[in-house]
Amino acid sequence: MTTIQKSVKYLKVSDIRHLNKRHFILELSSDEPLPMMLPGNFVQVLVEGSPATFLRRPFSIHSADHGRKTFRLLVQIKGEGTRHLSLLKSGDDLNVIFPLGNCFSLPRGKDVLLVGGGCGVAPLLFLAQFLKQNRIRPVILTGWRSKSDIFEQEEYKKYGEVLVTTEDGSEGEKGLVTDHSILQKEKLAFDRIYCCGPDPMMKAVSKIAAMHGIDCEVSLENTMACGFGVCLCCITSTVRGNERVCVEGPVFNTKDLTWEVMHLSECKTGGVTKDPCCEIK
Repeated sequence: MTTIQKSVKYLKVSDIRHLNKRHFILELSSDEPLPMMLPGNFVQVLVEGSPATFLRRPFSIHSADHGRKTFRLLVQIKGEGTRHLSLLKSGDDLNVIFPLGNCFSLPRGKDVLLVGGGCGVAPLLFLAQFLKQNRIRPVILTGWRSKSDIFEQEEYKKYGEVLVTTEDGSEGEKGLVTDHSILQKEKLAFDRIYCCGPDPMMKAVSKIAAMHGIDCEVSLENTMACGFGVCLCCITSTVRGNERVCVEGPVFNTKDLTWEVMHLSECKTGGVTKDPCCEIK
């Protein structure tokens, strides 16, 4: 595992771009060179000026530009803390601990699939950039409720082929992300699948990967308070025992997660897309 130097710094808000009523892109800039940042890493943001927000908020690194000394976060407004962040302006300062966690690994081959559901697409753009730098052009499959919920598709198209599902059929193929025809083939020809989104979606994708003997890596979104392994509130169960998502993760090979082991016998019998765990909540 690559050792990454962590920083606790005030960074400048260089841009804030609202994608819709619930999501925005926050670009942060540093006056010094950025530490090494890898796809899958995340940051912990201190929400100052919000008395009801006591703990830092974790966000996946959405993209990074070391030349410009900037990186971006994709934020979903879910509560008081993220609502407060949505009111930031260019020039404001933000206290950030970064980069944290582990990272996605490079595949042995060049045929890879990225699967994201809703705001779960956040770490996959950085991963797509990284793959392209390594001469890998991924297929990127995203799932949404409706066309009006879709964002950042043009950004993803810079790095790979983009496929879309919507539950109401207003864009791309109709259905859940696991219903897409690319995942319904008799034989999937991918060397690795990467996935981020709601737990039910990731479990469903991992079952499909297991059926085809494909390694699958997921980025878990467990609740985190400290971000560096002290509070133990982000624990997940693995074949090695309980592990901290903020330190040993957030990226895990699904073979190491106990929910993957629990479902392996089921995935051999089929019925993947009809399983209730395929629903995107």
